[in-house]
Amino acid sequence: MKKYILLPILGLMLVYGCGKKEEIKEKKEEKFCIDKDLKEKITIEPVQKRAVTESINLTGNITYNADHVVQFNSLVEGIITKTTFSLGDYVKKGQVLAEIKSTELNSMQSESKSFQSQIAVAQRNLQSTKSMFEDGISSQKDLMQAQSELDVLKSSLENVRANLAMFSASSERSVFQIKAPTEGYIVAKNISPGMQITEGSEPLFTISDLKEIWVLVNVYTSNLKNVTENMLVDVTTPAYPGEVFKGKITSLAKVFDADEHVLKARIVMENKNLKLKPGMTADIVIDKSKGGEILVAVPAKAVIFDNNRDHILIYKDDCTIETREVNPIIKNNNWIYFDKGVNEGEMVITKNQLLIHERLKN
Repeated sequence: MKKYILLPILGLMLVYGCGKKEEIKEKKEEKFCIDKDLKEKITIEPVQKRAVTESINLTGNITYNADHVVQFNSLVEGIITKTTFSLGDYVKKGQVLAEIKSTELNSMQSESKSFQSQIAVAQRNLQSTKSMFEDGISSQKDLMQAQSELDVLKSSLENVRANLAMFSASSERSVFQIKAPTEGYIVAKNISPGMQITEGSEPLFTISDLKEIWVLVNVYTSNLKNVTENMLVDVTTPAYPGEVFKGKITSLAKVFDADEHVLKARIVMENKNLKLKPGMTADIVIDKSKGGEILVAVPAKAVIFDNNRDHILIYKDDCTIETREVNPIIKNNNWIYFDKGVNEGEMVITKNQLLIHERLKN
């Protein structure tokens, strides 16, 4: 009787035991792999050897390149009657930007008409003197004097016309027209209809092409020994988080700014796509070499801080990714350096690695 009872139970145990082993086996076979969509969202970079550097963090402001700026001062006095531009507008060379009503225009136009009348009289006088000279009534001296008087009047008229042209006088509207002296963007505007323009008035507007901009960097006394001309820098701005603009310190002031108590360093940068606007604040990172020591390095952005430890993800293939705890010996804003635990040439995930790290943990 015990035989017949034990055998079924033993059979059930065997069946159950085999099923459990198969379930465990299936679980072991489940493996995380990076799919196509996730692969497009990550970045993989090689571990490389680099000279060890130390980061110096500074602040600054973006301004327009003073060497590529045109400030317009009016050559005549009067009242602004019209403006056709706004701050930030792009203008072409010769484009009419404003009009000035001025008494100087009436004076020049009257002077021009007066010279034209005098020239007509002088031309008749010259013709008469020529006839008398041919008849032997007038002398050579009389003829030369008549010709000289006509030449002087013509020269005076040309000067008046040149001034009218320089001031872009419009005889139809009885105004001086202010035209853009060059193409570019209006970066400063101090003009509006009804404004009185007098001698010594500040520039009416400022034009810059913005193809190059300046970054003026604040260098404090504590950093002065570490900052020199021709140093390469990374520039970032809150307007474009994560985007780095490359530049170089082109000049360093010889005296401290009296108001801010800092030494001003200047970075001249190309302004691709006109992203950098005068008035923006900027953060500047300078990498300072530390004696040429060479160590293996990983981009600082690759590090995952988890459970009070630094980790990186070593990529071998889409289904073989290792979470490796690391102990960097030197860190700066851009790189972390190792003397062991990471080998040159290994591949590290440097973008969206946290997504994969969490998937691997779970």
